[in-house]
Amino acid sequence: MSIPLVDLRTQYAGIKPEIDAAVLKVLETGAFALGPAVAEFEKKFAPYCGVKFAAGTSSGTSALHLALRALDIGPGDEVIVPAMTFVATAAAVAYSGAKPVFVDVDNTCTMDAAKVEAAITPRTKAILPVHLYGQCADMDPILAIAEKHGIPVVEDCAQAHGAEYKGRRAGSMGSVGCFSFYPGKNLGAYGEGGAVVTNREEIDKMVRVLRDWGCTQRYHHDYLGYNYRLEGVQGAVLGVKMGYIEKWTEARRRAAACYRAKLTGVPGVGLVEIAPDCEPVWHIFAVFVANRDQVVEKMHADGIGVGIHYPIPVHMQKCFAELGYKPGDFPVAERIGKEELSLPIYPEITEAQMDSVVESLKKAIA
Repeated sequence: MSIPLVDLRTQYAGIKPEIDAAVLKVLETGAFALGPAVAEFEKKFAPYCGVKFAAGTSSGTSALHLALRALDIGPGDEVIVPAMTFVATAAAVAYSGAKPVFVDVDNTCTMDAAKVEAAITPRTKAILPVHLYGQCADMDPILAIAEKHGIPVVEDCAQAHGAEYKGRRAGSMGSVGCFSFYPGKNLGAYGEGGAVVTNREEIDKMVRVLRDWGCTQRYHHDYLGYNYRLEGVQGAVLGVKMGYIEKWTEARRRAAACYRAKLTGVPGVGLVEIAPDCEPVWHIFAVFVANRDQVVEKMHADGIGVGIHYPIPVHMQKCFAELGYKPGDFPVAERIGKEELSLPIYPEITEAQMDSVVESLKKAIA
């Protein structure tokens, strides 16, 4: 049985008439950059996240960059970032001219709140927790530290559409939240896309100006802005998918519960710790195994589309070598990089498929 890591074709087949009609409408109107479809999506996405404002952007990376710019973070500043995340989190900090300062993660694979305060310096201008794999970071202590030091919190919600922490949705707890709509995300476009969400009107206004070349009105460039606009076709696709995201999230949660029931206690398989105050949305179902790369090879031979997120922690990436971090600085992140294995998960996955995945995993680690 061949089982993909993500199955976007099956998802499209289930909503094809609505998607096709929405895209055709954009083609007929010619509103290809921003436009009505993007505005309608923004109106749906803000209340879904529990905030007042949502501004569509060209990607999750541009959303992070815009959020930092809107908070006036730039050269000479520092932003605290978890060592285990996709490189875009730290790259956006570098794009703003600031310096990423890494801290380790805990067994939930999210920022270790106990490590944050020691990383704060007079130059720290933001804390940037990442809700990795679809589970929120431990936000209350992070927010308390940020308030104590008078610095904002920027949430990287690229993998956490609809995730909750103590009843609050990802993106609604800090000063600003940033989402990615890369096709494989829980809420994915048919291309690139992202969004900045916030309850602060001044941040929303600045993001909207900066995403469109810094224009306060046409051809009046008051700021050095960017071409970070969300395309109309992507707004249309996302608008349709908003009608299904809750249903898809519940399906992912059922699949994750099924996996955890089948894998709990299996020798050689470790599971992500789930914080009691969190309701994950399971963008990625991660397990931890020794000899991970050999396990991947064996499972691929069985037709199982497993993946890895992420084999090299950000502090060990060559592009950040000048920051001077070394192996051993963040042991939990480094262990995750060596052992993490992503199993296939998507709303349409069946229990029979999950049985095949589990059988292949057990055989591979035996």
